[in-house]
Amino acid sequence: MRPCLYLALCVALAAPPAKAQEYITVPSLISDEDFHRLVACAAPPGGDCAKPLIRWPEARRLSLRVGIAAVADSFPSYKFDLIDQAIDVAIEEINASGAALFLSRAYEGELDVPVYLVNTPQGGTISGTSLPDLDGADMAIARVVLRSRGDEIVSAGIAISQDINRREIASVVLEELVQAMGLPTDIDGPAYQRSIFAEYSNSTVWLRGQDAAALRRHYPRP
Repeated sequence: MRPCLYLALCVALAAPPAKAQEYITVPSLISDEDFHRLVACAAPPGGDCAKPLIRWPEARRLSLRVGIAAVADSFPSYKFDLIDQAIDVAIEEINASGAALFLSRAYEGELDVPVYLVNTPQGGTISGTSLPDLDGADMAIARVVLRSRGDEIVSAGIAISQDINRREIASVVLEELVQAMGLPTDIDGPAYQRSIFAEYSNSTVWLRGQDAAALRRHYPRP
């Protein structure tokens, strides 16, 4: 059995953080195939993968349960409400993308993608999630962790900082959920400022164009 792979990801900020999420810069529009490989395995256009291609296993990808697992006592209640709504909208976007995926909102029981609303400030160290891959990690606006065995994702988790701005919530939640599907790399370039994968923007709140196409390529329907 091959060992588990661990990936930790920070979402894009308005300005580059001290430890920026890995991303690839492209000068102009690239093909759908190159775009998928870039966001899925950090392959530059026409180049080799820098990360393994990982996906949720077939037996789970049509029944992935997403929900808020824990909320810090000091987490602002109005931000909780906005994130709660944003999760529902993000699930709808992913389910409507045409990919062979189906996410459902869960409020109890085991979660495939638990979301932790933490009191950790931006630049701090995450604690209190009970996930060893999250606890002890550096915090940006939000963070995704994926654990895989071979080419299959076995678990994921999302932490969102109390410092998140309300105008970024819908975009950040959608990006985090999409990245939790195994598309962990961001892109930077003039043609991709409105992509959900844009390194220095948190404004897109839907899956369209190459963003949706990448998800469909990653999880093609039979």
